[in-house]
Amino acid sequence: MNYYQDGVSRRTFLKTTSVFGGGIVAAGMPLSSAIWAAEGKVLTAASTNDISKMDPQFYTAVSEVSVMECLYSKLTRFKPGSEWGWELEAAEKLEQVDPTHIRFRLKKGIKFTGDYGELTAGDVKFSFERGIKHKSPVKDNWGSLDHVEIEDDYTGVIVLKTPFMPLFNIAFPYAVGHIVSEDAVMKATKDGGDFGMNPPSFSGPYVLAEYKPNQHLLLTRNPDWAGSKPGFDEIRVVLIGDTKTAERAYQAGDIDFTGITLDSLAKFKSNPPADTKIEEHPSLNYHWIGMNVDHPKLKDINVRKAIQWAINVPQILEAAFAGQAEVATGTIPPGLLGHRDKALVPPEGDLAKAKEFLEKAGVSELNLTIDCLNESLFSTIAQTVQAQLSQIGITVEINAQDAGSFWTLGMESEGDRWKDMQLTVMWFSNLPDPYYATSSFLQSRVGVWNWERFRSERFDELSAKGATMSDPNERAKVYQEMQDLMEESGAYRFLTHGGNPVMYRTTHTQAVTRPDGYPLYVDFKAV
Repeated sequence: MNYYQDGVSRRTFLKTTSVFGGGIVAAGMPLSSAIWAAEGKVLTAASTNDISKMDPQFYTAVSEVSVMECLYSKLTRFKPGSEWGWELEAAEKLEQVDPTHIRFRLKKGIKFTGDYGELTAGDVKFSFERGIKHKSPVKDNWGSLDHVEIEDDYTGVIVLKTPFMPLFNIAFPYAVGHIVSEDAVMKATKDGGDFGMNPPSFSGPYVLAEYKPNQHLLLTRNPDWAGSKPGFDEIRVVLIGDTKTAERAYQAGDIDFTGITLDSLAKFKSNPPADTKIEEHPSLNYHWIGMNVDHPKLKDINVRKAIQWAINVPQILEAAFAGQAEVATGTIPPGLLGHRDKALVPPEGDLAKAKEFLEKAGVSELNLTIDCLNESLFSTIAQTVQAQLSQIGITVEINAQDAGSFWTLGMESEGDRWKDMQLTVMWFSNLPDPYYATSSFLQSRVGVWNWERFRSERFDELSAKGATMSDPNERAKVYQEMQDLMEESGAYRFLTHGGNPVMYRTTHTQAVTRPDGYPLYVDFKAV
């Protein structure tokens, strides 16, 4: 799954955004600062997902986090380059005092916009604790966080209930680690809860100048930023849902940076656009076919196993990824702790076995639905699954939906649509710790991100155990067993981790990414 998209010409973009009607102008920022500079250095990038949250404790997608990294500050950040690691950002010092206490000391002089003053340890406490207090859908990113103790304006201690190994690979350098102004958020919201797409203050090198749903967002320089000067005066992120469209827009000269579909990679490598660099990055993301175990048609595990064995993964990868993606063995990719050497069900499946499971269930004909994003990649996966299941007497109807509709499908907070959900073509982004690749499937996540409604006491016990373990070999065994439990439930057919190739215009920018290809916009350099 590629993140970057664009399908709007630069002329159209300038025309449609010259007026601020319907957009958001950053709090505390003069209008003149939000108007696009005619002569300034501008980066035009692209995103496959619409962006619906700028609140770090309530994020829904990696696309949102890539923007947040321009707007807020964190104690640490992921290092750019090809190897995973982290480095200090807002923290001057970060020290693990003991397994459940981490002391930090902030750099002085980091200011919030809108006259909300300097970033302090009180803001760190408020930011880190509010996701748990307000029962955020992503509160599991904090693991066993209990509270933050304030020692002085710049120093504090993060206190855990139990050791939590993923803290340095997930919470601090990623989404929930972003620090917001307590005063600004409390003034803008009733009780410090989710502020959605209306950030009341910023502390990063950019501010959010304008946002139009399903169209674009505009970032401009933060006049209060005292750190290193970012490479561009403005960043324009254009929102569109199909990578193929982004490729065409790039070829037309309308964008400077985009992702590439794997089935287009060979074409672009052999005949790249002028002045273009193409980079291939391994992906941590994972794709799978999910099954709602609470739906009456899928309650019988024999039905679910029939579907698992009828799905031929290499055929799907050939059709949807032009054979450029490798088969996944679970949610954890090669190279990360906890990766399984092979899945329990072979990649090719077995139609004879699939029919045997249907016979055990007493089912000869079955009508099912499969929901997917309305993008070429996911539609192709759904169509291939449809053809494969027809071979064992299962008729599948495809429901292709836009992102806003699809990503609320299994959430109980959004109504009863989950009750009708049957099969889904799913993908999640990932981070370099096995906890992130498994925590969405806890029982506590049923009706949140656990759309298969998979429930396992053993799985939950292992998750709690794995997060505290320091021995990498023993910890790996825990996460391998967890993936076994997922597959044994019949609710999952793992497909691939895909890949994240990108291309950018060398006459305009030097792109900088994480090891998995996602952009670090603040590090981009203008040419």
